Amino acid sequence: MSRREQQPPETGGLNRRDVLKSAAALAVAASVAAPRVAAAAPSAFTHPGMLHNAGDINRARVRVAAGTDPWLSGWNRLTANSHSQSTWTDRATATIIRGGDGQNYSLLYGDIAAAYQNALRWQVGGTEANAACAADILNAWSTTLTTVTGNADRFLAAGLYGWQFANACELMRDYDGFDLAAAQEMLADVFYPLNNSFLTNHNDACITNYWANWDLCNMASVLAIGILNEDSAKYDQAVAYFKSGAGNGSIEHAVPYLYTDSDGYALGQWQESGRDQGHTVLGMGQMGAVCEMAWNQGDDLYSYDDRRFMKAAQYVAKYNIGDDVPFTTYTWGTGQSCAQSSQTVVSDSSRGQVRPVWAMLHFHYNRRLYLDDKYISAMYYDLVAPEGGGGDYGSDSGGYDQLGFGTLMYAK
Repeated sequence: MSRREQQPPETGGLNRRDVLKSAAALAVAASVAAPRVAAAAPSAFTHPGMLHNAGDINRARVRVAAGTDPWLSGWNRLTANSHSQSTWTDRATATIIRGGDGQNYSLLYGDIAAAYQNALRWQVGGTEANAACAADILNAWSTTLTTVTGNADRFLAAGLYGWQFANACELMRDYDGFDLAAAQEMLADVFYPLNNSFLTNHNDACITNYWANWDLCNMASVLAIGILNEDSAKYDQAVAYFKSGAGNGSIEHAVPYLYTDSDGYALGQWQESGRDQGHTVLGMGQMGAVCEMAWNQGDDLYSYDDRRFMKAAQYVAKYNIGDDVPFTTYTWGTGQSCAQSSQTVVSDSSRGQVRPVWAMLHFHYNRRLYLDDKYISAMYYDLVAPEGGGGDYGSDSGGYDQLGFGTLMYAK
């Protein structure tokens, strides 16, 4: 029997706040608590509380020290990555351009990967040199970057690199050599205005013009900045958009059609499934990041709307491991005029693409909630594990769209 087949039966989801209140909540795992309808930031923010909480970090630290797999395999992927070396030198610049002439955004995503990976090495391995390196990178960008610009792709840069930068900062939050105040100010002044503009105006385009990932990365940035800066209004903005936003990143728009397959598994068609599988799998990482960050602040978006996101992840995983999935014609408005366009079949472009986004989903649904995640498990164990990070999946920006190292940080 393979590892992915060794799963406990479905018992139902737990309300996140009940889990935080008491270990006794484990005794009522069969109950499914309804998610909160209104967005409401926590009365006190938890730190570290974005992609990783204190328990994640301590578990990785203990397991790696003991030489236990799969944590050790995840750690070995981290330490082998060139970005995790304490000799990395920042390339901070005042203006980052994505889209159009003069593109230089690889400077930013490469340095964020280095800061995050060095921060992980410090948190898990305790090495001071890695901490100093991460702090130096973050401090340099926090005091140098003033502008993110370019064509419409500037909104992708603001979203993707906003939430990633904030996550690296969260890991370094209590390090004496890290200038938290400078990072908080830069993120609020440089990244948030673009995030907010996109979610509010969508670059003056038809509301359905931009794919789900555009919304999602900007939602993730607003959420991460809200947590880092302990800004309740920004936190609430992101959670509210996830639940009921007008664009394609809100949960019902991102997962427009639901099904049950012949084996009884609930599936949800992802908004970009007719486009290509690279962007579809990217969506699993972007929505997963939103859900994980909210989870670590006490909000269970993973289970919101009868676990609609899990249904989407099962759908995407099932198709990318080679199985067939149903597809309903997807029609939307494009450009500024909302000219109609349609997709009639699921796209096989980039089918089976490997991105380090599946450990987070598998270990949440299968190991935290004890649900049968058959297709997610297969995707993780058969195609992806152990997960690496930026620098392990090619040199273009797609290889840096997710921070990765889920095997190390999420295995349970």
